[in-house]
Amino acid sequence: MALFSFYNTRKPRQFEHKPIYYDPRKEALEERISKAKKEMGLEQSEEEYKPNIKGTFVEGTSHLKKNRAKGLDSRGRTYKNVKLIVLLVLLLIIGWFLFIK
Repeated sequence: MALFSFYNTRKPRQFEHKPIYYDPRKEALEERISKAKKEMGLEQSEEEYKPNIKGTFVEGTSHLKKNRAKGLDSRGRTYKNVKLIVLLVLLLIIGWFLFIK
């Protein structure tokens, strides 16, 4: 009895939701009614609402707040990483010249 198999791996089950009570005629009727109300001005359209969620993820995490307070962003981190890689390459080249030659 084998616990693991590398050749016949099972795929995870997919979620399938089939609505029980779905009436396409009722949905079409509600859509037409809402369009008519929007044209008459009785109902506000949902398209006008734009939530302001920019920056809310950063405010919810402590480590990103600290980085923002320090003035670090993704561009600054990338610059630091590139600088570190260049420094390591230079040290490797200097070490190669000193110890190999």
